[in-house]
Amino acid sequence: MTSRTPRGTRLSIVPAQALATARRSVSVRRARPAPRPPARLAPREHLARQARAALDDAVRLARWADAEGVSPLTDPQRAARALRMPPAQLPAHWDRARLAGLVELHAGSVRAGWRLRAWDRDDSAVLRGWVALFDAWSLAFPAPDAASTALVGDVVVAAPQLLSVMHLSSGAVTEPALLELLTQRVAELHTERAEANKPVPKPSEAELTGLLGWALDGLAAVGALTRCADPGGPGQAVLTPLGDWAVWVKLEQICVAALSPAGNIEQSAADMLRGCARLSPGPARDEYRAWLAARPTGPAVTELLDAAHGADALIRALAFEALRVVGTPAESAVREAADAPALRPYALLWLAEHEGADPDDLAGGAPGVLTRAEAAWLWVDTAAAVADHGEAQLLVDHLESAVRESVPRLLEEVRATGHPRTVQVLVALAAAHPDPALARTVRRAAFQVHSGEG
Repeated sequence: MTSRTPRGTRLSIVPAQALATARRSVSVRRARPAPRPPARLAPREHLARQARAALDDAVRLARWADAEGVSPLTDPQRAARALRMPPAQLPAHWDRARLAGLVELHAGSVRAGWRLRAWDRDDSAVLRGWVALFDAWSLAFPAPDAASTALVGDVVVAAPQLLSVMHLSSGAVTEPALLELLTQRVAELHTERAEANKPVPKPSEAELTGLLGWALDGLAAVGALTRCADPGGPGQAVLTPLGDWAVWVKLEQICVAALSPAGNIEQSAADMLRGCARLSPGPARDEYRAWLAARPTGPAVTELLDAAHGADALIRALAFEALRVVGTPAESAVREAADAPALRPYALLWLAEHEGADPDDLAGGAPGVLTRAEAAWLWVDTAAAVADHGEAQLLVDHLESAVRESVPRLLEEVRATGHPRTVQVLVALAAAHPDPALARTVRRAAFQVHSGEG
C-alpha cells in the first residue's frame, strides 16, 4: 500500500455490530450434522500429509522469502543456491506459494502468511492452502499462448463437471469419455450465448482435445489427478486422494446450499448476496463458499464486483465479504476496483486485511489505510445500509460511534463526501435521533446538501 496524506481520521469505520444487525437476521438456518464422507476418502491427517508433500518446495521458498523479506525472483540465483533448487523452477514454486496464501506482500516486502506460520501444526491450514491452489489451477498452469481466450474460459467453466464425473466414477475415466463431456458442456455454453445474441465459432475437435490435455495437466500439476496410459487403449485420468476429497467437499457445499432455505446456488451474485443479508456471518460465509464452488473463480469475482457497483450499500459490503472468502485469486481484481470511487474504501480495507492487518483494527478506524475523505464516504455508505436494512436506533449508534470531536465537524466531513445518499442518510438520522437540538443540526446539514449550500 502506498502511503498518502493526510490519513488520520476521526471516524469509526463500519462498526461490525451495526452492519451485522442491518442484515435483518430474521432467520438462521438450523445447524445440520456434517455429512459423512464416503468410506473411500483418506483420513484428514493423511490428506494433510499429502498436501504438505505437494507444496513442499513452495513452502521452502516461502520460508526463505519470509526470512529475507524479499521475493526470490529479485535475485533468483541467490535463492536457487540457498535452496538448492534449479533457478528455472523458482517462478512456478513462487506462484504456488502466493496462490496457496503462504506469503503476503507488503509494499514490496514479503512476510509469512498465517497458513505458513501454522503449517507444521495445523492440518486445516495446510488443506485450506492446498484447496486455494486447487481452485486456482488455471492460474498456476497457464493455457497455451495460441489457445482462444474464450475457449479457454469455457474449458475452465467445464472443469468442475469433469471432476465431478471422475469423483462419482470412483476410478479412472478414459480421456475420450472426458472429451465427450467437455464437448457437450462447451456446446451448452455456446447455445446459451447464441440465445443471448452472442454467437461464437464452434471449436474444432483438435482444439478441444488440446485444451482437455491442458486442463488435465494443470490439475495434475497441482496434485488433483493423475494421467495414466492404458497399454493398447486410450489415456485415462484418475483423481488423487486429495482431488477426490476436494471435489467431495465442493459437491457437499453445493448440495447443502441447494437444500437449505437460503439456498442461492443458482442465483446471480446480487440475488445471492441479497439472500445472505438475512443470515448471520457464519451461515452467510457457507453460502458464499457454495456459490463460489459452483463457478470458475474469475467470472465469479467479476460478478461480485459488478454487484458491488449497485445502489444498495449493504450488497456492496456483503460483496467484499464474499471476496474475502475468495482470497488471493481476487487480489488483482480488487486492486483494479480501488480506482472506482464507490468501491475504493472497501477495496483498500480488503487489501489491508489480505496483507495481514487485524480486522478489529480496521473496524476501529483503519489508521494508515483510508484518508479522512475515504473514511467519511464509507461512514455514509454504511449509514445508508443501516437506514435501508436496519433499525432507527442503529443509525443513532452509528453516529455516536463516529464522533471524535464534535457533530458539526463530523457533518462537515460527511457533507463534503459527495456520496449520493448523503441527504437521505442525514434525514433518516435526524428523524431517529432523540435529541431535538442535534436532530435540527443534522436536518439543517441535509437541507444544505440538498440545496447545494456550503
